[in-house]
Amino acid sequence: MASIDKFEDHCWKDVIPQEDIQLYATYRRETFVGPRPALLMIDHYNIVYKGGPGSPYELEKQYPNSCGIYAHQAIEPTKHLLAAARQAGLPVFFCTKDIAAHSKPPNTVSTKRTQHPVMPGDYDIYPEFEVLPTDVVIRKQRASMFQSTPLLSHLNLLGVRSVIVCGEATSGCVRASVIEAFSSGLHVTIAEECTFDRAPLTHKVNLFDMHHKYADVMHVDEIIAHLSDMKSLGDTA
Repeated sequence: MASIDKFEDHCWKDVIPQEDIQLYATYRRETFVGPRPALLMIDHYNIVYKGGPGSPYELEKQYPNSCGIYAHQAIEPTKHLLAAARQAGLPVFFCTKDIAAHSKPPNTVSTKRTQHPVMPGDYDIYPEFEVLPTDVVIRKQRASMFQSTPLLSHLNLLGVRSVIVCGEATSGCVRASVIEAFSSGLHVTIAEECTFDRAPLTHKVNLFDMHHKYADVMHVDEIIAHLSDMKSLGDTA
């Protein structure tokens, strides 16, 4: 649990004006990982890592879906979070884009961005993140991991009451999934260092907004410490 004093101790401090932070002071609270959590791994697919850890601005022409350095910087903290979730016995859910032929009506897209040709393997889960037989992979047509998928049914059947969220893009599929999770009555925690976007300003502003309205943004080390305590106590409730 993070104290109220640490509520704004996050990556947006260098871009959000102090007067805006004061304007949002009414949202200040202690942040925490909720009870009976599951881990949501949002859109960790190959296409966002293409071109390596370069600048998305430089990669745009050849790799228009790449998050470049921001995706690659998040790999190690996300691997640590995933390992901690597995050790604590959390259910793990991955999601990726549904690209199966005839699986959806024409022009069903997650955002209004110009669509680019899909190459084989683009939407396979990035190999740094092993998908175990006990994990669930959700294939989605829209931005939210919940929209028209069986995710909420899975969570309800497992007795899940909160979710830990990581992945991309902060402003797109992460944001859509966070809002829908919150609207479904789940407590939402976002792992700051495990979440990323193509542009740092967009990333920071969206984290700021979600943190105040819908979710608890926490540092990954805080979340891992909580999961370690859960494991030591034998408590996933």
